[in-house]
Amino acid sequence: MKLKILATAHHRNGICGAPFAVVLFEDQGSQASRKVAVLFDNEYHCAVLDVAKLAAGDIAFGSNSWRGDDFEPELRKATAPSGAKEAL
Repeated sequence: MKLKILATAHHRNGICGAPFAVVLFEDQGSQASRKVAVLFDNEYHCAVLDVAKLAAGDIAFGSNSWRGDDFEPELRKATAPSGAKEAL
């Protein structure tokens, strides 16, 4: 899958919450649009939402839900520390 990564950031839920990465990207596949992904440390813990639909208030399953496993490999590479990216 071809993605254009626009921005990445690392967060955590409060002072003792689970860390996660956020990725803003352009999906250049058949469902092309700007999307945001939230990735937790555990593999397969990845959520992807269409930004325009999210801004319009659409958070419904089946309408604004995307297969995280389709995007996850590239997204994890984009959020890996710089030394780890070269190893992938």
